[in-house]
Formats: sequence, C-alpha cells, structure tokens
Amino acid sequence: MRDLAFVAFLLALIGTGFRRPFLFVLAYAYIDIVSPQRLTYLLLNAVPISMIAVALAVLGWLVIDDKRDVRMAPRQLLIVALLGYCLYTTLNADFKLEALEKWAWVWKALAFAAFLPLTLRTRLRIESLLLFMVLSAASIIIVGGIKTLGSGGGYGELNLMVTNNSGLYEGSTISTVAIAIIPLILWFSRFGTVFPPDWRVKGFCYALIFACLLIPVGTSTRTGLVCIALLALLLIRDAKRKIVYLSALAFLGLAAIPFLPASFTERMGTIKTYQGDASASTRLAVWQWTIDYAKDHPLGGGFEAYRQNKIRYEKVNVVEAGGQAEVARSLEVDQARAYHSAYFEMLGEQGYPGLALWLVINAIGIFRMEVLRRRYRDPQPGDEWISPLASALQNGHIIYMLGAAFIAIAFQPFVYMLIGAQIGLDTYMARKRAETAWRPLRRQRVAAV
Repeated sequence: MRDLAFVAFLLALIGTGFRRPFLFVLAYAYIDIVSPQRLTYLLLNAVPISMIAVALAVLGWLVIDDKRDVRMAPRQLLIVALLGYCLYTTLNADFKLEALEKWAWVWKALAFAAFLPLTLRTRLRIESLLLFMVLSAASIIIVGGIKTLGSGGGYGELNLMVTNNSGLYEGSTISTVAIAIIPLILWFSRFGTVFPPDWRVKGFCYALIFACLLIPVGTSTRTGLVCIALLALLLIRDAKRKIVYLSALAFLGLAAIPFLPASFTERMGTIKTYQGDASASTRLAVWQWTIDYAKDHPLGGGFEAYRQNKIRYEKVNVVEAGGQAEVARSLEVDQARAYHSAYFEMLGEQGYPGLALWLVINAIGIFRMEVLRRRYRDPQPGDEWISPLASALQNGHIIYMLGAAFIAIAFQPFVYMLIGAQIGLDTYMARKRAETAWRPLRRQRVAAV
C-alpha cells in the first residue's frame, strides 16, 4: 500500500506538470531530497524517476518558458566550472570505478543547480521551490521527531524510514539540514503566500521547528548541537527585542536539559574529551593525512580518494578508579576512513583548484544575500518579504558551512538547491530593479513622440 501511495503522488505531481511545466522542477526536487525509490520495495526502484523528472523539467523550460528575461549569474558559471573540473578529476581518479559511482549523482546535483535559477522567474516560483524543499525535508524530520519523542533515539539508532545511512537519512546530515531550514520555516510563518500565514500555518511551522530541534537529540549528533548554537547566535541579528530573545533562549535551554535523554548528554560530553572518542580521533588523523596527500597531489585524487589512507592515532581514555583518575593511552591503526568534512573532502578529491571553486561559490552566496538583506532593509510597500528571505537563505547557508566542517557533504543536492534559490532570488530582484529603472525612460520617449 505504501508503494501505491508513493506512485499515486508522483503520478499526480508529474501529471499536473504537463499543464504547469515548472512542477517538473518541483517533482525533481522532491525526488532528490526524499528518494522515494528507496522507500518502496518494487515499483519506483525499478524506474529511473530522477532522470525522467529532470528531463521533463529541462524540456518544459526549453519549450514553454519565456526566456526573454533569462540571466546567467556568475555563480552559475562557477558551478559549471566545478562540474567540468570534477569530470577531469573523475577521469584521472586514483579509484576510477568507485569515482564513477559518485560522479553518477554528483554531476546531476551540480548540473541541476546551474539550471535551476533559469526557471525561478517569479516570487511564486522561488517560494514554491523553497516550500517543496522544506516540506520534503519535513517528511523525514517529522518521522524522526516522533520517534525521538517515543524512544529518545540514540547515535546510529534512530531509523528515519530507511536503514540506508546515506543522503538526508544520515544522522549528522539531516541534523544540519533540519537546523538550516529553521530560518526558512520562520519566514513562511510570516511571509508565505502559497499558504497564507494564518493560525493553522503558524501552528504547523512552530511544530515543525520543534521537530527540527528534536532531530539532533534523536540522532545524538554533535554536529547538530553546534548548529543549534550557531542558529541561536544568527537569530540575534534579526531579533527586535534582543534582551527578551536572549532571556527566552536561556530559559528554554535550561528548561530542556532535564528532558534530554541520557544517550544525548553522554554523546555531547565527548566534545570536551574528543581524544577518548574514536570518531573524533580518526577525523583529526584523516584530516592530517588529507593535508599531506594534497601536498603531493595538488590537483586532487578524484572521488573516493580517501580509500587509500592509512592512519595511526592515539586514543586517550580517562578512567576513575578509587577516587583517582587514571589515563589510559592506546595506539589505534585504521585505513580507508572517510573525510568527515566537506572542506577536506574537496581538498582530497578535487585538490586546491576544486576547493577554491567550492569556497568561492559558497562565499559569494553568503555575500550576495547580505547585499540583498541590507538593500531591502527599509522596503517599499510590497517588498517587505525580500530582506527576511535573504536573511533566512544566508543563515541556512552559514549553518550548512559550519555543519560541513564535520560531515562530507560538499556535494549534498539539498544545499545546491538552496544555492540555486539564492541565485534565483538575486537575479529576480535584479530584473525588478531594471524594470523599475527602465519604465520612466520609456514613458518619456513615448511622450516625446
């Protein structure tokens, strides 16, 4: 029955796309985020629904969309350049077969990110994309939130609909994304037009924010905790009553402590004693190996280059016995350990050129949203939504950049859709400003004739 429900929903969504081709874009976003083919047993996993959706999206834009006001942003060209460089490193990868497996989905994420802004010609389209992104992620987050309330979760124990620990179904990744979309959820609770923000919409938004905050608890991920801390700091900037906000934040934080499961508090305690945790210790060793590897391979080793690493690290445990603390040290040896950081993922796989491109793409996005946020801080009537949306997109991006320091999500499709939405908003507002500046000139010419 679940398979039939997924198939019926996708058929309905794709079917309406033949009347409104932009819905093909939203269908692809849903498929790429939720991966319904991984949630079914027989029907969807036998059909390349992702390729079908993206093909229909591109074809619909080519045939039907008005392309007279299409603008290519510099960041789109940089994404295309990164795509080309990734192709080069894939063809020259240290592990060619494994690299091709990752290339099979990375190229789609980058190509779609470069294409996506071309379709975002109106506010409704930008908002619809962000709404689909939030609700698609929410389908995973709500399940995780309910299971956390029921069982408390635990590191590697919270089942988010599938047992495959990849994509948004990986604990640290969904924790980062869950916290990153909270600013967007707050924006929808104030400025949404697809679902006007009445009491029902606001109630759902606040409940979804609560579920988002539960995800780091249920997954017991340290990455989620630091992302929550960063979110709290970022929201201070837009708070009208900063003292009230800080007081409420402190009260809620203290009030939540007694309700946190023991598995979460124990896991967070390893932040201070990272040397006693194998996961943290191996990360530091792998990062050092990656730096050394890049010195000899400045152009990178292609996807999956980490498979050749061999690391040695010291694990330190403090054991209390008889009122005294004893330090136990042990030498650990491991190999083929993943990067556990998008920054080192880019350095090891794409070398210094790829890392530079990736950093520039992300830095420009954060900078451009700051430009829009300030430009429309004192808006004209009807433009009140622009600055808060730019701020929400910027905050979500900054949270991603922090989470990416501890997870290898340099090519996470969700983030590239967020970047595509940023570019779409930027180019849309540029068109609106150009139209406003042009109309008076046009009227003067008509009057003169």
